[in-house]
Formats: sequence, C-alpha cells, structure tokens
Amino acid sequence: MAQFQYRAVDPQGKVVEGTIEAPEVPLVVARLHDRGLIPLNIGAATEAARSRTARLTMPSVSLGRRRVRQSHLLVMTQELSALVSSGLPLDRSLATLAELADNPELRRVIGEVLTAVQGGKSLAEAMAQHRAFPSLYVNMIRAGEAGGFLETVLERLAEYLESAEKLRDEVRSALMYPVLLVFALGGSMLFLLVYVLPRFSAMFADLGKAMPLQARIVLGFSSALREYWWMFAIAAAAAAFGFRYYVNTPRGRFTWDQWKLRIPGAGNLLRKVEVARLARTLGTLLKSGVPMLQALGIVKEIAGNLVIARSLGDVEVGVREGAGIADPLARSGVFPTLAIQMISVGEETGRLDDLLLRVADHFDREVRVALTNFTRILEPALILFMGLAVGFVVISMLTAIFSVNDLPLGGG
Repeated sequence: MAQFQYRAVDPQGKVVEGTIEAPEVPLVVARLHDRGLIPLNIGAATEAARSRTARLTMPSVSLGRRRVRQSHLLVMTQELSALVSSGLPLDRSLATLAELADNPELRRVIGEVLTAVQGGKSLAEAMAQHRAFPSLYVNMIRAGEAGGFLETVLERLAEYLESAEKLRDEVRSALMYPVLLVFALGGSMLFLLVYVLPRFSAMFADLGKAMPLQARIVLGFSSALREYWWMFAIAAAAAAFGFRYYVNTPRGRFTWDQWKLRIPGAGNLLRKVEVARLARTLGTLLKSGVPMLQALGIVKEIAGNLVIARSLGDVEVGVREGAGIADPLARSGVFPTLAIQMISVGEETGRLDDLLLRVADHFDREVRVALTNFTRILEPALILFMGLAVGFVVISMLTAIFSVNDLPLGGG
C-alpha cells in the first residue's frame, strides 16, 4: 500500500488536501468520489512533500508583475476541466481556481475573469480581455460555450497544451548539453587568451626572438582582446542590436525565417516542428467547432515562421474560393508531401480534424527522432571543434617555444 497526497474540492467549492493509503491511483479517485470530493491533483506523498518543501525553501523575489507561463495555463485548464466536468457551476469553479493558483498574476487574472462572468459576460469574453489567454484558447472556449460542450473543449485544450508542453520540454532537454558545450568552449578560449597567453607573450618579449606566424597571430589577438575588450563588447552589442532591428522588420523577418528553413539538417527539423504545431492547433480548433476560416486565421496568427504564415494566407484565399486547403498547401511548397496527402484524405472523407491531429502526432514522433539524431551529430561535432580550437592555441605556443631552440644564439 502506498501513501498518496491529494488535492480536491468539496461540493461547496472548498479546497481540501490530505493523504490516502491505497495500492493505486484509480482507487484513490474512487474513494474521493465516495466522499463527495472532486479530485484535482493526486501524487505520491513523498513527491508532494518534496515539492512543498522546495516551494518553502526557494527564495521568493517579486520584480513587478509576473508572467503567466504555459505550464501555469496548462495546470489551470486541467483543474477547470475537472471542476466543470464534475458539475460545479462556472463561477464557483473560477473562485476555486483563484484559491488554488500558486502564481500571483494568474490568481489576479482568474479573479478578474470571475468578476466579469458574475457581471454577465461569457467566459470567452472575460478571458479575451487578458493576454494570459491566447486567441486559440479564447476561440475554443467561445465555440464550446456556443455549442454547449464547454467540458469537452476544456478537455481538448488541456490535451493540446499538455502535448505542446511535452514537446517543448523534450526540445529544451535535448539542446541543453550542446548549449553547455558552447559555453564551455567560449569559457576555455577566454581563459587561454586572457590569462594563459599573456605569460607566453612576456617570455617571448624578453627573449626578443622571431616567432612563427600562427603564434604571432594568436598572441596579437590575445593582446588586442585584453587591451580593447570594450571595443569587442561594443561591436558585439551593435551587431546584436542591428540583427534584432533587421529581424523585426517585415522583410528581415521573412528573410531570416526563409534562411532558417534552408539550414542543412536543422531546417528540416524546424519545418517539422512548425507543421506539427500548426496541424495540432488547426485540428483542435476544427474539432471544437471553430469555423474553418476563423481557425485558419488563428493558426496563421500563432505561426512562428513568417514563410509558413504567408502560405497559410494563400490557404485562406483557397478556402474562400472553395478549393479546400490541401491544394493551396501543395502549391506553397512549404509543407511536407506526407502532410498534404493526409490532409487531402481528410478533406475527401470529411474527417479533416482527425487527420490533422494524426499529422501532428506523426510529425511529433518524427521531431523526436530527428532531434535525437541531430544532437547525436551535433555533440561530437562541438567537442571536435572545441578540441581543434584549444589545440590550435596550444600548438601555436609550442611551435613558438620549439622555434626558440632552433634559432642561432647571438654573439661572437
């Protein structure tokens, strides 16, 4: 028998916490239902205690208004879905959510949404007033309220946010080690150029001997870096500012997004990530009752790549003209052939929403495989580059030292 920590809500909307001894989670849920409680979170007692201790020991620093993260929105959606599905009125569910929210900004937003709902506004109208809820979220809630299936929409939203969060976490964890390698390379090179090489520079200056060209280049760069580091810093900052300014222009953003899709290896991976995300978004919207043109407008708005967003604009035109979405997507040349074929089958069979979600699942799997293969190649490549860079500096100094012994000594 294991100890489970639970967090639940009673019929009056009051949050209840405690522990239950049971062999598995379904039995915990059944016992809570027998008590008239609505389960929100169930976890192992040791994990819950560890999480609670971590929250107590972590320093809390308030720097103005905090942002509502995707993970906070996911937890809120899961809890709201559980409350509404259990028959709790919407206003009482929102009041309970405000009490449950750990994030102060999310608590404030939920409180304002509750006030607006009690004032006669719909849930979608109340949420549309806050940036914490993206247009995808608001439009799905609006469709659920209009069609009378808000519970189903909340479940789909929770599934959508959970899938997106899972893929995002996998991408971050896969790229963590390569990023650490890049920082290690930069730190090693700075240490050699700023602290180690000046000792060699002083030694060769005392000897007054001519050095090989590569040693003179390395020592010259080291000296310039130490004396004119502020110029390097200004140049780097100016380059970063100029690049950011250019990318923020429509032409620069389009050129940059176009170039990203053409990067060998990485471009194909980025394309699959974007296609999976857009297919899942469009499929979820259509399955939730959002009209096609409105759904396409939302998907185009959240597209992370301007090249793909413009191709979706052509799809909108095609839908208005009755051409469907598969043919305009095929003409754009942006979406993979497999995705277009599956979308075409979905249009022909009247199951476009289901096929779009299958497209998303397929490319999510391909992204995971491609990401694993990409990092397997990237990691040894970075290690090799690090070794070559550090080795070049070390060998340059060794050749300079050895060359000293080959030079004839002065004197009669």
